[in-house]
Amino acid sequence: MLLSSCSNLLYTMRVLRAHGIPATSLHDIFRATVVSRIQYAAPAWSGMCSSADRGRLDSILRRSKRLGYSNNDLQSIVELFNSADDDFFNRIKINSSHVLQTYLPDKLNLPYQLRTRSHNKTLINKTKLLNSSDFIVRMLYKYTC
Repeated sequence: MLLSSCSNLLYTMRVLRAHGIPATSLHDIFRATVVSRIQYAAPAWSGMCSSADRGRLDSILRRSKRLGYSNNDLQSIVELFNSADDDFFNRIKINSSHVLQTYLPDKLNLPYQLRTRSHNKTLINKTKLLNSSDFIVRMLYKYTC
């Protein structure tokens, strides 16, 4: 669904360019339509995204760079997903009244300090199913290193 809508948006970008829209405006329109659709709720669904899906999304971004619809410094799909995950997890950690705050495990109280972590939550045991698909497990293990 997302891939077909992004392909339709690329067609729209081609029509706009044919009508003489300046390159800077094309870049703004591309970022506002295509990139925002890719990043919309990315922390929720990017874990379920297969490597083939990521490759197709990455090819759309590469094609848009080649055709001049976006800036050449546009991040890859993995970097877009990681930045969306990081921003969302930081918002959950900072806001104590966030809805997802209750799904984070309890705080870990240790009488000693081994090394500092970016969070003080107890780690959930990982299973094969939860390794990369669950957002909270992904973020807790990412920020323990």
